[in-house]
Formats: sequence, structure tokens, C-alpha cells
Amino acid sequence: MFRRKSAPLLTYLSQKTEFEGILHAEGMLRVDGIVHGTVDIQGDLEISSTGLVEGPEVQAHNIVVHGVLKARVVAKGKLTLSRTARLEGDVVAGSLEIETGAYYTGFIETRDAKTLPPSRDIPELYGTVDPPTFNP
Repeated sequence: MFRRKSAPLLTYLSQKTEFEGILHAEGMLRVDGIVHGTVDIQGDLEISSTGLVEGPEVQAHNIVVHGVLKARVVAKGKLTLSRTARLEGDVVAGSLEIETGAYYTGFIETRDAKTLPPSRDIPELYGTVDPPTFNP
């Protein structure tokens, strides 16, 4: 009658593992090795300092990068780049955290712009005047 909650699934690719293709996993994925291809994770993704993920797109809920990630990134939750991270690619994420020392190149878009505070009008500076006109 009582159901036990199952432990979250963990998929682990060790340091001496290399994968090529489309990787889809339920639960969490930790990459210590190399992945070439599309990655679609229903849970969280962690790329260790020895890990490399390279492909057209990587999707997961939360993504933590300590190693190298070269792809378009979609993080439904939070993307975290540690000080040892190297990310090359465009990012769409719910939120973003970049530690000092991390390397990143690409375009960033946060998902829920509605939660941002409204922009204020830029006040005029006091003492500004129209530039003088030149009459020869």
C-alpha cells in the first residue's frame, strides 16, 4: 500500500569515457569524460573540471560547469559557471551565476524578464543646454 520514493537517477560518465551521439537521460548527469553531441537531461547536469561537452545543444534544469562546454545552452533553472569553467555558446537560462575566473563567450538571455524590476526613465542632467548653432 505504501510506495517508497525512488532515489533520483544519476547517470555518470567517468573520466575515461567518451560518448558520441544524442544523450537523453532522466534524473541527473555528471560528466567527467567527453561528450560529443546533443545532450537532453530531465534533471540537473554537472560537468566536472575534467569534463568536456561539445555539440549543437545542451538542455537541463540546472547546469553547473567546472570544465568545458561548447554548445547552445538551455538551462530551465540556473546556469552556474565556476572559476575553472570555459563556456563557448549562446545561453538561455532562468538565472546565471559566473564566478571570477570563468571564461565565457556568447549571447545570454534570461527566461523570465517579467521578474526584472521596471526600467526607470533616465533623468535629464542639470545645466544641459542645446549646443550652439554656427552662423557664418
